[in-house]
Formats: sequence, structure tokens, C-alpha cells
Amino acid sequence: MLLGQLNAAASPLTQEQVQKLQGLVAELNPIQQAWVSGYLAANANASALGGQTPTAAAGDAAPLTILYGSQTGNAKGVATKLKEQAESRGLAVKLVSMSDYKPTALKKEKFLTVVVSTYGEGEPPEDAETLYEFLTTKKAPKLDGVKVAVLGLGDSSYEFFCQTAKDFEARLNKLGAETIFQRADLDVDYDDEAATWITDALDAFEPDLKAQQDAVGGQVVSMPFGAPTAAASQYTKQNPFAAELVTVQKITGRDSTKDVRHVEISLEGSDITYLPGDSLGVYFLNDEARVDELLTHTQIDASAQVKVGEESLSIRDALIEKLELTQSYPGFVEKYAVATGTPELLKLVEDKAAMREYIEPRQIFDVVAQNPAKIDAQTLVDCLRKLQARLYSIASSQSEVEEEVHLTVGLVEFDAFGSEHLGGCSGYLARRAEEGCKVKVFSEHNDNFRLPSDDNTPIIMVGPGTGIAPFRAFLQERDSREAQGKNWLFFGNPHFTQDFLYQVEIQGYLKSGLLSKVDVAFSRDQAEKVYVQDKLRKNSKEIFEWLEAGAHFYVCGDANRMAKDVHNALVDIISENTGKSYEDAEQYLKDLRSANRYQKDVY
Repeated sequence: MLLGQLNAAASPLTQEQVQKLQGLVAELNPIQQAWVSGYLAANANASALGGQTPTAAAGDAAPLTILYGSQTGNAKGVATKLKEQAESRGLAVKLVSMSDYKPTALKKEKFLTVVVSTYGEGEPPEDAETLYEFLTTKKAPKLDGVKVAVLGLGDSSYEFFCQTAKDFEARLNKLGAETIFQRADLDVDYDDEAATWITDALDAFEPDLKAQQDAVGGQVVSMPFGAPTAAASQYTKQNPFAAELVTVQKITGRDSTKDVRHVEISLEGSDITYLPGDSLGVYFLNDEARVDELLTHTQIDASAQVKVGEESLSIRDALIEKLELTQSYPGFVEKYAVATGTPELLKLVEDKAAMREYIEPRQIFDVVAQNPAKIDAQTLVDCLRKLQARLYSIASSQSEVEEEVHLTVGLVEFDAFGSEHLGGCSGYLARRAEEGCKVKVFSEHNDNFRLPSDDNTPIIMVGPGTGIAPFRAFLQERDSREAQGKNWLFFGNPHFTQDFLYQVEIQGYLKSGLLSKVDVAFSRDQAEKVYVQDKLRKNSKEIFEWLEAGAHFYVCGDANRMAKDVHNALVDIISENTGKSYEDAEQYLKDLRSANRYQKDVY
């Protein structure tokens, strides 16, 4: 039976396990699939005979436990590389998502690494929240004698850069754990520094790990054929696929205050697969006209040759294709200030608050335009960080669109300093890219935002604005699977006539019965503004009945305001229908989250 035809009814797997298996196999080339097949067969035989499982040491030798907390998949990727390198050294290792880790297991650890991202205002990713909070409670065990190393991933354009990693290390140390290797706080361009940290951290752990393995006579079970390696046909963040941009269609009205585009991209020939809830990474080209202006401001010859990593190319091509020029961050201002000796910028280096205030309304284009100075081409490149792909929640199900992927992209546009400014990727897709051109893409799996494994489970989806994207994918998937579970959608935007995204599709699903209920909140269509959280409160009793009946609750969209307002509305709904205190209502939601019944995809 082909994997694409596999379902829970025809196998000993649950539907969720089938989905996970399909997601894994989609990432593997034929050689890797054959390796996994042999490995699983050997593992099953070993288990049946009561033998060892691979990567576990014999005796009482403790493994190196790698815990990761990942919002978009980056921390998971780094943690996986750490695991692979540890195994290549013959070290026993255990890789675990924080969402799957029992906090009480901490008392059994001896060697621990934490790889964790930070998002929002210094907040932990969804899958790290439970462990993050547990470390501050009285239940947290003493960790005397435990050796730890922490790696943080973040974005220095945000104020609380890598705060979650800093917090984890501080909390582990307070419980008695010893930091055996210095924490690193890595920016968005983290690949090279992460590789160095992994090597050096393993150098620090290896002597103790091998000594205790030797002391108990432990041998790490070797895996057949060695660790799998990525093949050229596997498309990733580091090796994206050049896909055809098929359609870019505006789906807001002429008089809308928003410009939202429905984007369709062909994946034909790539073997890229995805599940509802996943994201698509998209690389873009910077605005050529603005790049030429920047070269004029810095008096650089457009044909001057530079190196970006190991690649040699002209400075103009590097600025268009390889380097970040829209999203400002303190590191650039600091390096540019030193390189050019600009007094006004040098003052900002000494004042973090003033620096934040300065970069908030400015793109890098603006910083250079307002502080023109002659600078060497390679020096400018060294001031900049590599262009990062933008992640968009996928708005389609492959069971519906097959070798395509759909996105719902809101154009970022604002006026500043006398001119129109556009977001890097949204500006490229909406204004500059032509249908038929090639766009470099890759899929980013998100196991923290998944449909229920049981198709009979009811779901509640809250997705205002472009937050509707993954729920379009959810509905397409449930439609194709003929899922019997009820579906309730909450959608919001400013105006019904201008901003009802995918209106025809949603009304069609409502008519067919796939959508059991739809509640919309068009905030500007009446004197008093109405938002999705208001609609939730209005349906308080029924929302709670659905939750008590096992419904999964999903939120997608703005993290800073909407998601918090929705969360507070849920707390109120639970309190109102149960008489629980605020603290107990919060615990109700934490229990839902632990059961994967309360999931968020927020940004």
C-alpha cells in the first residue's frame, strides 16, 4: 500500500500517527526511506527480544538529553543536528520536544542541553510553556550535579532577544545545575554559529559522557549504514526549490484599507509535501530601485565584487538577492556607525532604548539614506546579515490542490520619511514579482498546529484577517477526508463588503454542511467596534459545551493583541460556565494545551 493511500482504518496506526509518518517520509529521499525502513525493522526485532533500543547506552549510563522548544521549526532543526553529531561521536543521546517531555523527569537527568527559540515579547514557544513555568514552581527538583548547556535562537530586531534561553539557563542554574558550556544567543542568521556551538558544546560534554559509558560497560548501539545524509533532491531552508509563481490575486475590495493577496505556487517536480498547519518559507528579491539608491548613498560601484559566505558576486546582486535590507536591527546600526564614523549613530550604540526607538520606524534602506557615507563594498556586506525567508501559514491542503501550495499574504505598506515603504517579501509578491517567475521556497513542518487525529472530533477555529489561512487548509482537508466532526469558524476584519476573505468558499462550506457554524466580526461596520473575542463571549455557553464535548480550539493571527484577547475571552467563558476562579480557569486551558486541544499559530 502506498503511503499516500494509507489511513488509520487500514493500519494499526492512529490517524495522527499516519499524518506524522506521511510528514516524515515526505522529507526523505528514496535512500533515506530505505534506511529508515531497515532501522525500524531492526528496532522492532530488538524490542521483541527485549534488546536495547538504538541510541540508548547499556547499564545505567545516562544519555545526553536534548530538549528543544521551537515555534517555527528552527530550534528543532538545530537540536536534530546536535543529536546527529553526538551520535557520530558514539554518544548516547535522547532528543525530545519540550511538549512531549514530562517535567518530573528532570530529576533523572545528568547531562542536559536546551535549544529554544524566543518569540513575541520575550515569550517561550508554545511547546516550551509547560516546562518553562514548571521550573519556577515548588515541584521543580534540585538539579545538583546536572551538567547543562543552553542555546538560544531569536531575532535581535526585537527587544527581548533570546530571553527564553536566558530564562531557562537562569532557572536551571538556580535549581543547582552547572553550566558546562557557555550559552550562545543566536540571531536569525544562525547556521554557522550554531554549527560551531554544537561542536564546542559536545567537546565539553564528551569526556564525562564517555567516562560514565565506559564505567558501566555501556556501548551505544550503532545504526546500520550510518546516519542519513540530505540528498540534492531534498529541498530545505538551506536548499530551497525554485518554484513557479502561478497566481497573485488581490482578494480585498478596491476601497479596503488592507491589501491581501491570494498566492498560488506550483511545487511540480519538487516532491515537497506539507500538512494542514504547516508553513511555507519564501525567499524574495529586494527592490532594485531602492538598492541602486543605497549604492549611490554609499558611493559604491555596483559591479564591485564581494563575498557573501563562500559565494562571490557583485555588490548589486548581493544586495538584491542575499542580504537583509528591510527589517532593521541594532547590529546593523552599530556596525554601520563604526564603519562610517557617523556621530549620530554612534550615540545610539550607547543607549539601547534610544536605539529601539530609532530603528522601529526605519528600514535599513532608511538608515543608510539618512546617514550617507562612503564605505567599502565588502565592509557594507559585513555590516548586513543574510536575507531570511519569510514564513507564511499554508492556506491549502495537498489532498485538494495536489502539486500546488496556496498562501494568504497581507501586503505590509506604510508611509515614512516622505515615501511609501513596503515589507520585504509581501512587497515582492504583491508588487514586483510577475506570474510565471521562479520563487525559492521550502516547507516548514509545524507539529504544534495539527488537526485532531480523530475525524469525528469537533474543532473551533479563530482566524481574523490573514489568520484565516491555515483554516482554509483545515477545511479543505476535512472536506477531502469526509470528516464527520463539527467545524466552527470565527473570522474578523474591518468591513464585510471589502474584507471578507474567501467569502464564497466559506459560504459554500456552510451551505454544504462542512461548516457547522460561522461567526463573523466586521469591526468597522457599526458604531461600536466588534472583534472575534466579542463573538466568542456572545457564544459563551455553546463554546463551553463544545469544549466539554472534546473540541479542539485553534487560534491564528496577531500574537500581541488578538491572541491575548481571545485567550482572556476563553478564561472568562470557562469561569462563567463553571464558577471557577481565574487561576482554575487558566489551569483548564493549560490542561487543554497539554492535551494538544488548544493550539496557536501566532506571529
